[in-house]
Amino acid sequence: MSLLILGLAIWVFAHVFKHLLPGPRAALGDKGLIALLLLGAIVLMVIGYRGAAINPVYTPFPGIGHLNNLLMFIALYLFGVSGSRGLLYGKIRHPMLWGTTLWAVAHLLVNGDQASLILFGGIGLWALMQMVLINRSTAWVPAKAGRGISGDIRNTIGTVLIFGVITGIHSWLGYNPFLGTYG
Repeated sequence: MSLLILGLAIWVFAHVFKHLLPGPRAALGDKGLIALLLLGAIVLMVIGYRGAAINPVYTPFPGIGHLNNLLMFIALYLFGVSGSRGLLYGKIRHPMLWGTTLWAVAHLLVNGDQASLILFGGIGLWALMQMVLINRSTAWVPAKAGRGISGDIRNTIGTVLIFGVITGIHSWLGYNPFLGTYG
Protein backbone atom coordinates (compact mmCIF):
# COMPACT_ATOMS: atom_id res chain seq x y z
CA MET A 1 0.00 0.00 0.00
CA SER A 2 2.90 2.34 0.69
CA LEU A 3 4.08 2.13 -2.95
CA LEU A 4 0.58 3.03 -4.11
CA ILE A 5 0.45 6.06 -1.81
CA LEU A 6 3.99 7.13 -2.75
CA GLY A 7 3.17 6.85 -6.47
CA LEU A 8 -0.02 8.86 -6.00
CA ALA A 9 1.83 11.54 -4.01
CA ILE A 10 4.50 11.83 -6.73
CA TRP A 11 1.79 12.02 -9.42
CA VAL A 12 -0.04 14.83 -7.62
CA PHE A 13 3.14 16.74 -6.74
CA ALA A 14 4.56 16.55 -10.27
CA HIS A 15 1.31 17.95 -11.70
CA VAL A 16 0.62 20.71 -9.17
CA PHE A 17 4.27 21.78 -8.85
CA LYS A 18 3.87 24.15 -11.81
CA HIS A 19 0.85 25.88 -10.25
CA LEU A 20 1.99 26.01 -6.64
CA LEU A 21 5.66 26.86 -7.25
CA PRO A 22 5.89 28.43 -10.72
CA GLY A 23 9.31 30.02 -10.11
CA PRO A 24 11.16 26.82 -9.19
CA ARG A 25 9.28 24.92 -11.92
CA ALA A 26 10.35 27.46 -14.56
CA ALA A 27 13.94 27.31 -13.27
CA LEU A 28 13.89 23.54 -13.61
CA GLY A 29 13.14 23.95 -17.31
CA ASP A 30 13.50 20.32 -18.39
CA LYS A 31 10.09 18.71 -18.93
CA GLY A 32 11.83 15.37 -19.45
CA LEU A 33 12.55 15.12 -15.73
CA ILE A 34 8.88 15.70 -14.90
CA ALA A 35 7.87 13.10 -17.51
CA LEU A 36 10.26 10.58 -15.92
CA LEU A 37 8.86 11.41 -12.50
CA LEU A 38 5.32 10.82 -13.77
CA LEU A 39 6.30 7.54 -15.41
CA GLY A 40 7.85 6.42 -12.12
CA ALA A 41 4.67 7.46 -10.31
CA ILE A 42 2.56 5.31 -12.64
CA VAL A 43 4.86 2.31 -12.12
CA LEU A 44 4.67 2.74 -8.33
CA MET A 45 0.87 3.07 -8.42
CA VAL A 46 0.46 -0.06 -10.56
CA ILE A 47 2.84 -2.14 -8.45
CA GLY A 48 1.33 -0.81 -5.23
CA TYR A 49 -2.24 -1.41 -6.38
CA ARG A 50 -1.59 -4.90 -7.73
CA GLY A 51 0.26 -5.87 -4.54
CA ALA A 52 -2.21 -4.35 -2.07
CA ALA A 53 -4.26 -6.59 0.18
CA ILE A 54 -7.98 -6.62 -0.58
CA ASN A 55 -9.62 -4.84 2.34
CA PRO A 56 -13.32 -4.43 1.49
CA VAL A 57 -14.88 -1.07 2.40
CA TYR A 58 -18.19 -1.36 0.54
CA THR A 59 -19.91 -3.79 -1.81
CA PRO A 60 -20.65 -2.51 -5.32
CA PHE A 61 -24.27 -2.80 -6.48
CA PRO A 62 -25.06 -5.88 -8.59
CA GLY A 63 -24.97 -5.08 -12.31
CA ILE A 64 -23.17 -1.74 -11.81
CA GLY A 65 -20.44 -2.88 -14.19
CA HIS A 66 -22.62 -1.92 -17.14
CA LEU A 67 -22.77 1.69 -15.92
CA ASN A 68 -19.01 1.50 -15.40
CA ASN A 69 -18.55 0.51 -19.06
CA LEU A 70 -20.72 3.40 -20.27
CA LEU A 71 -18.85 5.91 -18.09
CA MET A 72 -15.52 4.51 -19.27
CA PHE A 73 -16.56 4.90 -22.89
CA ILE A 74 -17.53 8.53 -22.26
CA ALA A 75 -14.30 9.11 -20.32
CA LEU A 76 -12.22 7.77 -23.20
CA TYR A 77 -14.16 9.93 -25.64
CA LEU A 78 -13.43 12.99 -23.48
CA PHE A 79 -9.72 12.11 -23.49
CA GLY A 80 -9.78 12.43 -27.27
CA VAL A 81 -11.74 15.69 -27.55
CA SER A 82 -8.68 17.95 -27.55
CA GLY A 83 -6.86 15.92 -30.16
CA SER A 84 -9.87 15.46 -32.42
CA ARG A 85 -10.82 19.15 -32.49
CA GLY A 86 -14.41 18.18 -33.19
CA LEU A 87 -17.61 19.97 -32.23
CA LEU A 88 -17.02 19.65 -28.47
CA TYR A 89 -13.48 21.03 -28.67
CA GLY A 90 -14.37 24.63 -27.86
CA LYS A 91 -17.30 23.81 -25.60
CA ILE A 92 -15.62 21.86 -22.78
CA ARG A 93 -12.76 23.20 -20.71
CA HIS A 94 -10.46 20.44 -19.43
CA PRO A 95 -11.95 17.50 -21.36
CA MET A 96 -9.07 15.21 -20.36
CA LEU A 97 -9.42 16.08 -16.67
CA TRP A 98 -13.19 15.56 -16.86
CA GLY A 99 -12.48 12.22 -18.54
CA THR A 100 -10.09 11.36 -15.71
CA THR A 101 -12.75 12.25 -13.14
CA LEU A 102 -15.28 10.02 -14.91
CA TRP A 103 -12.66 7.25 -15.11
CA ALA A 104 -12.19 7.49 -11.35
CA VAL A 105 -15.93 7.49 -10.59
CA ALA A 106 -16.50 4.53 -12.92
CA HIS A 107 -13.81 2.51 -11.16
CA LEU A 108 -15.10 3.43 -7.72
CA LEU A 109 -18.53 2.12 -8.73
CA VAL A 110 -17.15 -1.39 -9.27
CA ASN A 111 -14.23 -1.54 -6.81
CA GLY A 112 -15.09 -1.20 -3.14
CA ASP A 113 -11.74 -2.05 -1.57
CA GLN A 114 -9.33 0.23 0.30
CA ALA A 115 -6.63 0.28 -2.39
CA SER A 116 -9.20 1.25 -5.04
CA LEU A 117 -10.48 4.08 -2.85
CA ILE A 118 -6.94 5.38 -2.49
CA LEU A 119 -5.99 5.01 -6.16
CA PHE A 120 -9.17 5.97 -8.00
CA GLY A 121 -10.40 8.39 -5.33
CA GLY A 122 -6.97 10.04 -5.22
CA ILE A 123 -6.70 10.41 -8.99
CA GLY A 124 -10.28 11.73 -9.18
CA LEU A 125 -9.63 14.30 -6.45
CA TRP A 126 -6.38 15.28 -8.15
CA ALA A 127 -8.21 15.89 -11.46
CA LEU A 128 -10.79 18.11 -9.76
CA MET A 129 -8.06 19.99 -7.88
CA GLN A 130 -6.07 20.41 -11.10
CA MET A 131 -9.07 22.02 -12.80
CA VAL A 132 -9.42 24.49 -9.94
CA LEU A 133 -5.71 25.36 -10.07
CA ILE A 134 -5.78 25.86 -13.84
CA ASN A 135 -8.96 27.94 -13.67
CA ARG A 136 -7.41 30.18 -11.02
CA SER A 137 -4.24 30.74 -13.04
CA THR A 138 -5.52 31.17 -16.59
CA ALA A 139 -8.62 32.56 -18.23
CA TRP A 140 -10.40 30.29 -20.66
CA VAL A 141 -10.75 31.36 -24.24
CA PRO A 142 -12.95 28.79 -26.00
CA ALA A 143 -11.40 27.53 -29.22
CA LYS A 144 -13.28 27.00 -32.44
CA ALA A 145 -13.88 23.47 -33.61
CA GLY A 146 -11.19 22.78 -36.16
CA ARG A 147 -12.43 19.66 -37.91
CA GLY A 148 -16.10 19.71 -36.97
CA ILE A 149 -18.00 16.47 -37.28
CA SER A 150 -15.09 14.66 -38.97
CA GLY A 151 -13.06 15.18 -35.78
CA ASP A 152 -15.90 13.69 -33.74
CA ILE A 153 -16.12 10.69 -36.07
CA ARG A 154 -12.36 10.11 -35.74
CA ASN A 155 -12.62 10.45 -31.99
CA THR A 156 -15.49 7.94 -31.86
CA ILE A 157 -13.54 5.42 -33.94
CA GLY A 158 -10.46 5.92 -31.75
CA THR A 159 -12.56 5.59 -28.62
CA VAL A 160 -14.05 2.27 -29.81
CA LEU A 161 -10.59 0.92 -30.64
CA ILE A 162 -9.01 2.02 -27.36
CA PHE A 163 -12.03 0.76 -25.39
CA GLY A 164 -11.56 -2.62 -27.09
CA VAL A 165 -7.86 -2.71 -26.19
CA ILE A 166 -8.54 -1.73 -22.57
CA THR A 167 -11.33 -4.30 -22.14
CA GLY A 168 -9.05 -6.91 -23.71
CA ILE A 169 -6.27 -6.09 -21.24
CA HIS A 170 -8.72 -6.20 -18.32
CA SER A 171 -9.99 -9.61 -19.50
CA TRP A 172 -6.41 -10.86 -19.90
CA LEU A 173 -5.71 -9.76 -16.31
CA GLY A 174 -8.77 -11.72 -15.14
CA TYR A 175 -11.28 -8.85 -14.80
CA ASN A 176 -13.93 -9.36 -17.46
CA PRO A 177 -15.54 -5.90 -17.75
CA PHE A 178 -18.69 -7.29 -19.40
CA LEU A 179 -19.92 -9.40 -16.50
CA GLY A 180 -21.91 -6.53 -15.00
CA THR A 181 -21.38 -7.77 -11.46
CA TYR A 182 -17.99 -8.28 -9.87
CA GLY A 183 -17.16 -10.36 -6.85
